[in-house]
Amino acid sequence: MFYKKKYLPLLIGAAIAAGIFIGGKLNFSDAPDRLFSTNSKKDKLNRLIDYIDYDYVDDVNTDSIVDVTVNGILENLDPHSVYIPKEDMQRVTEEMRGDFVGIGVSFYPYKDSVAVIRPVTGGPSDVAGIRGGDRIVIANKDTLFGEDLSDKEIVNKLKGPINSDVYLKVYRRGIPDLLNIKVKRSHIPIKSVDAAYMLTDRLGYVKINKFAESTYKEFKAALDGLIEEGATELALDLRDNPGGFLNIAEDITDEFLQDGKLIVFTKNKRGNIDKSFATDKGEFENGKVYVLINENSASASEIIAGAIQDNDRGTIIGRRSYGKGLVQREMELGDGSAVRLTVSRYFTPTGRSIQRPYGKDNTDYYDDYYERLKRGELVDPEKIEIADSLKFTTPGGKVVYGGGGIIPDIFVPIDTSMENETLNFLRRRGFINFFIFEHLDKDRNAYADLSREEFIKDYEVGDSLVFAFQDYLNVRTDSKITFVAYHEEVKQFLKAALADQLFGEGAYDEVFNQNDLMIDEVKRLSLGITSNTEEELD
Repeated sequence: MFYKKKYLPLLIGAAIAAGIFIGGKLNFSDAPDRLFSTNSKKDKLNRLIDYIDYDYVDDVNTDSIVDVTVNGILENLDPHSVYIPKEDMQRVTEEMRGDFVGIGVSFYPYKDSVAVIRPVTGGPSDVAGIRGGDRIVIANKDTLFGEDLSDKEIVNKLKGPINSDVYLKVYRRGIPDLLNIKVKRSHIPIKSVDAAYMLTDRLGYVKINKFAESTYKEFKAALDGLIEEGATELALDLRDNPGGFLNIAEDITDEFLQDGKLIVFTKNKRGNIDKSFATDKGEFENGKVYVLINENSASASEIIAGAIQDNDRGTIIGRRSYGKGLVQREMELGDGSAVRLTVSRYFTPTGRSIQRPYGKDNTDYYDDYYERLKRGELVDPEKIEIADSLKFTTPGGKVVYGGGGIIPDIFVPIDTSMENETLNFLRRRGFINFFIFEHLDKDRNAYADLSREEFIKDYEVGDSLVFAFQDYLNVRTDSKITFVAYHEEVKQFLKAALADQLFGEGAYDEVFNQNDLMIDEVKRLSLGITSNTEEELD
């Protein structure tokens, strides 16, 4: 008995070591007779990690070495095969699933507290009575104030199991005592449909920011609502949409194509072809369709644009898309991490691959935007580089090209006034949103009598707010900034930020689209106005 107890840990350790060794030899894609064969490539990596673990002179975190090794391997494949570390998996999974469990607020870590921008409409915080401008100071006895509080810490304290209660203490301006508010955690959508509204009496508009698991349901609800409002034409805005799930793009495209039409097909390294066809479920098969794309529309966005274009189904408007024609599959690596590995290429219905060329060094691939900008492609369609060898023809006789993105049917140059480097820098760094939050925080009631519709249609940002923004920036950036050259553009940025923080639910895009070149082009086409006429849009 003593013998067994004494050597039991040793025997267990030996068994585990044997299991790890055998597991390292397994190749689950191989035939059964090859599962236990030696793989020198795997052995080399395993031995190197073991040598470092046991014999290297200093203590080393071999997990980090493995991460670097995996990234190094993937960098030698293609630009879109990527590694997802285990610490990022939950966030990535939530984003692609389209929801998370929480209390449903947008917030800023403002000064030394958690300031609510606005609660998610209809979400648990909204139902419980949380308002924009509230400061959440305590959650379940955990303090949520202090200069060193990070976004991650705040989120971790507000998230929790589904249907669990979180007890908040909230400061509200004008009320001396802290408010006690109980919020029941629930599923909070990460919306991929940014906006859905009517541009004209018959022209609907939907903007999609990515293709997550929930996107088709969101899109279908938005489309049904627009149809009820009288939409017989649709502008589908896929600008700056980087893509997502292939099957979601197929489902959305199916709403526009008649039964039996080819949507897309994929081909893997063994030459296996998988085709996707439209079904009879589409509810917008007869209405006019306009698809808006730009240089940042990629992957699933290009699948939709390519299917619409190749089937002569609608009009593609904008600028040449990104050019990503590779399909990835997420594969778990056993320790909570995963890899998204490119497993096939996709082709549009005419047989086009729109994947841009790439080599061992992906630097040029990622710098392609600057090359397009440099050669003038973003302002002049004649500067778009095309290859006659990659020419295809649609059933309706339209000539289309492969080899690097979807070339639109109607070109719209980049709006240099709205793409001003200074404005985009201020927006990316959050200066505009922070300024608007502080502006509202002083007197949120100043906008209380304005409905969403009244604000979007009639409210005008005054010069005084622009000058106040200048002063705000000059204090915080230690520089002298003026907006003389683009005064009106700044007003639109400020109004859009105001709309977002006051109303949410697509109000930002609805304001921003009021002076949008592509939206104006869609309206002209819808009204039958050509670029040669003198007529103006409302």
